[in-house]
Amino acid sequence: MKRRGKKGSLSPEDRELWGKVAKTLTPLDPDRAKHLQDELAKTLADAPARPVDTPKTATAIKAPAAVKPPNAPLPLHQLEHRYRRKVVRGVKAIDARIDLHGLTQHQAHDRLRGFLYQAQARRYQIVLVITGKGGGPERAYMDERGVLRRMVPQWLAMPDLRAVVIGYEEAHASHGGAGALYVRIRRKR
Repeated sequence: MKRRGKKGSLSPEDRELWGKVAKTLTPLDPDRAKHLQDELAKTLADAPARPVDTPKTATAIKAPAAVKPPNAPLPLHQLEHRYRRKVVRGVKAIDARIDLHGLTQHQAHDRLRGFLYQAQARRYQIVLVITGKGGGPERAYMDERGVLRRMVPQWLAMPDLRAVVIGYEEAHASHGGAGALYVRIRRKR
């Protein structure tokens, strides 16, 4: 890019580049956009033609990145290493626990949602969700083992709970290991 003269003025290369970017946008006010488009065309016509051997400032112009809609679910994050270590060692206390053993999927889902919303209302930071590992001698004959262990992470990733849950991670062996999850609670806004 060449050096600009006074503040607010663009070099011919910058004008050309801005013109290409501006063509990819959809205007909020079509009347004003038409006026600005005419003004841009006039400015580009007045600019001297650039020689062919001069390298361009930008090698490729990419389409603008997709804008995240305002109601899109928030992303999930893993626990930070230091925070998890504090929880495992007992330096950071687990604020609450819920045990979903022996519940049907429907019952467990309802209780989990209520528990997480209540935890957020009480300003808890981390909770322990015990799902169990599944199996056991009485369930050895069934095809599906550990249904809650498999379903709870899916429920936590659903859009309705993303406003409550920052992220989750498998608990340490001292807190239940593979049969439990640490769940970070998002602050209520």
